[in-house]
Amino acid sequence: MDQQVPQPAPKAELTSHELSRIVDFLRKLRAPFDDGLPDAKPDVFWNVVLELVDAHLRDRPIDKSGLIALARVPYSTGNRMITKMLADNLILQVPRGNGLKTHFLQPSDRLLTAFMDYANHVKAHLAKTFGLRKGTEANEYYFGGSYFASQIISPVQTQDIGGTVPSDIRFLLNDDNYFASMRNMWSDFRNDLGRKSSFDLQRLPDLYTNALATGQSRAPAYDVVSVNMPWLGEFAEKGLLAPLDELLNDAAINALDFHPSVWGTGNWNGTQYGIPLYCTIEILAARRDLFEDKGLTYPKTFDETIRAARELHRPSSEFYGIAWNGQRGMPIANSFMFFLAACQKTVIDMPLHNQDSWRFERFEKLKLQIDTDASLEVIDYMKQLVEVSPPEIANMDWEKRIACFMSGQAGMAYCWTMRAARFEHELSSRVARRVALPPPARRLGRIAAPIGGFLMTIPTNVSAVRQRQIINAIAWMVSPEAMKAHVKNGFPVAPRFSVCADPEALASSPIVRMVDQMARRNELVTWSRPPVPAFNLIERTLGQEIHDAVFNGKSPHQAIRDAENRILRELSAGH
Repeated sequence: MDQQVPQPAPKAELTSHELSRIVDFLRKLRAPFDDGLPDAKPDVFWNVVLELVDAHLRDRPIDKSGLIALARVPYSTGNRMITKMLADNLILQVPRGNGLKTHFLQPSDRLLTAFMDYANHVKAHLAKTFGLRKGTEANEYYFGGSYFASQIISPVQTQDIGGTVPSDIRFLLNDDNYFASMRNMWSDFRNDLGRKSSFDLQRLPDLYTNALATGQSRAPAYDVVSVNMPWLGEFAEKGLLAPLDELLNDAAINALDFHPSVWGTGNWNGTQYGIPLYCTIEILAARRDLFEDKGLTYPKTFDETIRAARELHRPSSEFYGIAWNGQRGMPIANSFMFFLAACQKTVIDMPLHNQDSWRFERFEKLKLQIDTDASLEVIDYMKQLVEVSPPEIANMDWEKRIACFMSGQAGMAYCWTMRAARFEHELSSRVARRVALPPPARRLGRIAAPIGGFLMTIPTNVSAVRQRQIINAIAWMVSPEAMKAHVKNGFPVAPRFSVCADPEALASSPIVRMVDQMARRNELVTWSRPPVPAFNLIERTLGQEIHDAVFNGKSPHQAIRDAENRILRELSAGH
């Protein structure tokens, strides 16, 4: 009584356990569709194949009646399908043995091979979705429910730079700790790579001026320019940036691994012009030890923030309630726009949701909404903040507010998450392990935490051949491996799902998990500083008028009215 020995499954790039997981995944994915959609019916072929393959993988004999029952279809329907599949040599009959005339069923090599190919496709697509840069790297991804709980991104390596990279790439970047760290990381590999690079780090005002000049030059002095996210519309509309869509087709950059709201910051009018290198979130830092000592709860509204600041404010001891950006120009303009976002408002009339692509036609006829009750409320809040702020608040910028809080001279501070990491990592910090990071206070409704950061762009007049080489360098700089290295070095600003899921990255700073969770709850907003072509004009004007209203005695009504009229006047004059 010889029993036919089932043939081994064809070789594939899947373990049996992975394949079983994929079968279960597909089963659970399809069942709600069949059960929940009107007029939906189970797909008999789909169900028969899944259950047959699953039984084969589990080495569980199954007969026709059992297969039909598992397929969740009427017996007659299932019987017809199985009969046809037997005739088509997709199903084999294996005698039960012991002289019995009945049979077990198993998939043929042909069916099993075809299903393996399909399962590999599913695995590769999900691997790409979960953060691997290339579909060809799917074998490095193990299909299973614990992936995000255990996947550790390998250390950055020189071989991670794919393709040809010029030896003389020139970078124009923002002057901050992240870009300095990136420059050092690139330079660390320079000897191994035999590549030389030139990094020019400039403060924001100079970066803006020189980035414009680089984009307008027929022979750009730089190959890669970091563009502040709100500048995108102006640079794209002026034709200063090279479109990246075709370059991305072959680059090791997976858009699906970026938080969608962050990836969208580089897209203008349906074209991708920039790759997000880092994102940073405006939050509120609070002295946890002082709040606990005084029995205070972390503020959730403007009024609660003022009350907490008053409780903490001790100017006679040179200790102040709160530090924030009050300096004339860009700092106070950004504070105003961020506080406006907390009121669920922005400086132009636009839909308050993050854009997958900022489209110019939405802003062609710019409708400002600066002269509003919300703006008056924000100015009133800022004037109340002044009362519980350090005496030099009218000249306080990003660095000064961080220094004030980190030196132990303020109970709270508005700050970017990138700079907040310094509270724990810098040896000079007097507040290490004493800081809580609640979301920014809001006036009402949902949390709106503004996103900031920079886009890696290529000037439009860089040659096409060189662009294809430069994108390889950018791909390395924004890779999960490089971002994780920065996170572990104290820069918890990675906008990629894979990095936020990495256990080592999560362990490096609580900010990583906090920002990732806020992103998943859709609490991060890009509309607080909309990247319209006139953004720089708006920012510059607000930086003057709001400062005058808060510090120099100008009527708030007059300040916001003058701001709106000045902007419209310059736009009409052909700004």
